Amino acid sequence: MIDIHCHILPGVDDGSADMKESLSMARKAVEAGITHLFATPHHLNEKYVNVKSNIIVRVVRLNESLKQNNIPLTIHLGQEVRIHRDIFTSLEKEEILTLNDNGTYLLLELPSGRVPTYTQEVIYELLLKGITPIIVHPERNKELIANHKLLFELVQEGALTQITSGSIIGKFGKSIQSFSNKIIQHNLAHFIATDAHNIGSRGFTLQQAYETISKVHGIECTFHFKENAEQLLKNQSPSVEKPVPFKKKILGIF
Repeated sequence: MIDIHCHILPGVDDGSADMKESLSMARKAVEAGITHLFATPHHLNEKYVNVKSNIIVRVVRLNESLKQNNIPLTIHLGQEVRIHRDIFTSLEKEEILTLNDNGTYLLLELPSGRVPTYTQEVIYELLLKGITPIIVHPERNKELIANHKLLFELVQEGALTQITSGSIIGKFGKSIQSFSNKIIQHNLAHFIATDAHNIGSRGFTLQQAYETISKVHGIECTFHFKENAEQLLKNQSPSVEKPVPFKKKILGIF
């Protein structure tokens, strides 16, 4: 399996603290059936700064350590970028890292409690530059929970989304689990990833999530998400189904 969102790089954010922990995470990922994993440290989330050049160096070091320890896992380049007004200046400065540095797909994080007013503008401008934003864990954003239609509009604009595996299996509560299922039902989800930060509470639950998706939405839905991750690894276009609008606006957490 392929995991497109993980905080496995040592000592850069709220994920792995050091190389020892990174190797432990890597072993757990392999045990969970993951063969390829994108290292996506936080960038400009008001706490951590991890520019492209530093991530590249650290991914090389981690892959070398994995080989030395005979851990059959390949780490790929990535970054979880908090949306900000100066994101295009950051791109010009070579601080932003797209997945595998291919200049095609970018993990984009929204603040947990809101959707900035300039979000659609940023998505539009990124798409003009040939970069498709993948909005990470939209199911955990309070404004999107309160206003489902807004998520539909972002996807209709051209953004893709990635749901966290823990959300699907209920680790973040029933309301977030319910919203995750609604996102899938309305063709607004395109990838599933662990967003793993450790080997405990925020671990590698990708297989459990896929099993749950197969039970709730059918095995074809699971194949769809797995194939999309494979396409992303190859820097090819994932399958995108026409988004289904919500019948009515639902206010509040349910």
